[in-house]
Amino acid sequence: MLAKLNIDRFLQLIIAVVIAAIIYPAAGATGSPLHIEYVASYGISIVFFLYGLTLAPEKMKAGLVKWRVHIVVQLATFVLFPLVVLALIVTLRGRLPDEVLVGFFYLAALPGTVSSSVAMTSLARGNVPVAIFNATLSAFLGVFLTPLLMAWYLNTTGASLPLESVILKIVLLVLVPTAIGQVAHFWLKDWATRNNAWLKWCDKAVILAIVYNSFCDSIVEGVWSDHDASLLATMIALVIALFFVIYYLMKLPCRVLGFDREDTIACIFCSSKKSLATGVPLAKVIFGATPALGLIIAPLMLFHFFQLVIVSVIANKYAQEADADAKA
Repeated sequence: MLAKLNIDRFLQLIIAVVIAAIIYPAAGATGSPLHIEYVASYGISIVFFLYGLTLAPEKMKAGLVKWRVHIVVQLATFVLFPLVVLALIVTLRGRLPDEVLVGFFYLAALPGTVSSSVAMTSLARGNVPVAIFNATLSAFLGVFLTPLLMAWYLNTTGASLPLESVILKIVLLVLVPTAIGQVAHFWLKDWATRNNAWLKWCDKAVILAIVYNSFCDSIVEGVWSDHDASLLATMIALVIALFFVIYYLMKLPCRVLGFDREDTIACIFCSSKKSLATGVPLAKVIFGATPALGLIIAPLMLFHFFQLVIVSVIANKYAQEADADAKA
């Protein structure tokens, strides 16, 4: 069934580890004999080292000249998205658990995806260099802007985020490994290119460990016990609606600024997507070992799932239109 929906293996594995956590949460909870929490905690640096290692600076140069597109994409990612979600939170406050509302704002504060934004832009016959530049820039800015946005949001709700300790963790677990990976890229780029397939699965394995550990802890601590299937249904409806709101809002600046078809595709796809690969490890750094982490990252996981399904359909439609125009 999942194969028919064109859902990749990684998403299938995410679904599998969540189901495993529901069936037997004690196996992956913090303090269990498996000690998954160690992989989840210290594996974060591996994820960002590999990101730095596989990030090719020369690929960004081709997209530098499209500065208006870059400004629109980054403003949409880190300003428009949070503003839309803030309006949503004001409407829903008191109707959804506070952890879920935090999760929605965390989703909004995250950078866009890298690989899938580029892949879908390519499939839709959009401007790939622009997508590469913006997806990479977004991921880099997100390391700084996401914690700052979360600190601001939590402060407005009366909660707090120990920003100094979070920044220290980000420096040690995110920035330093990324910088080391970038330095290593100059010597190991050919090796990384040859082994790109299994290197991607290394960071995906860490993400799966974090998701598994987070949901096991949440279930063991009874975080989900007060909620039923209606909460899941509500979150699904909200993430789908949120995607389409951003998707259609982004068409307006593209039209006003006169972007061509290729730039418009890259702009919309990069602006409307959020990164699970960055969001899950960063959540572990920002929120620590809180039992509610499974609830906090749930909106991100659902959004990532549905954005891929929806965007793949839209990208194929754009591709068919481009092929039809070419034949005409």
